Amino acid sequence: MSSDAPTPEAAKPSVPPARPAYLVFDTESVPDGRLLSLVKYAKDGLSPEQAVERAREEARQLAPNGSDFIPVTFQYPVATCVLRVGADFGLQAITCLDAPQFRPRKIVEQFWAGASHYREKYGSGVQLVTFNGRGFDLPLLELAAFRYGVVAREHFQLTRKRVAGWHLDLMEWMTNFGASRMNGGLDLLSKLLGKPGKLEVRGDQVYAMFLEGKLQDINDYCAFDTLDTYFVLLRTRVLGGELTLEDEHRAVLRAREWLQTQVAHMPALQTYLDNWADWQPWP
Repeated sequence: MSSDAPTPEAAKPSVPPARPAYLVFDTESVPDGRLLSLVKYAKDGLSPEQAVERAREEARQLAPNGSDFIPVTFQYPVATCVLRVGADFGLQAITCLDAPQFRPRKIVEQFWAGASHYREKYGSGVQLVTFNGRGFDLPLLELAAFRYGVVAREHFQLTRKRVAGWHLDLMEWMTNFGASRMNGGLDLLSKLLGKPGKLEVRGDQVYAMFLEGKLQDINDYCAFDTLDTYFVLLRTRVLGGELTLEDEHRAVLRAREWLQTQVAHMPALQTYLDNWADWQPWP
């Protein structure tokens, strides 16, 4: 073979992947009827199912909008989906924890083990990212860690201080830490970007789906919310000057191509892609 023969493709040096920089995640939960019965209705002898229905009715009566949302302290996770995002803002992995069984204890153990692993390996170079995570997702997972006795050393050492950079809550970021209200929430921001936002499933349907055994559908819905959160993250980085609008556009195109390669692994992603639209701001 001559010395100037072309280098085989396999021998060409490859560009190393960007280090992980963000763990974007979302959770879905259901009411804990047994805990409600023990704490709120201890003298009434209610079954777990009856306790949930009474708590939902009480919530509807108290809520100005008729919401039957039960406080996070009486819930446990049935879905947690995580997107690993590189320092180049590219998607690297998408995972719904403990698939396909989706057992609450395993979900919690896997989440905190993963969070600790990335924090130990990358230090302050990696962040948790949520939409309303400080108000819901993190308290849910922290209480579940308390329930199961799961170690989350790095998280609690970092967050039990007033100022910490370990977690970026995009709802807080967009509302100036609650100074304004984000009516429409993640769905509104996603649709402004041309992304699917809420489709057929909404959060208030999760409990009924859980009772019907539709754990996979719940986790697919959770994965969609996680993806919407990622695209909101990209736009907030434009607002803060970390990315140009052109950078964001390239990242979005790369994300779409990457998601297409993941459909075989997670078929529900095809639904997300089928409802994708390009960003076309108005008026």
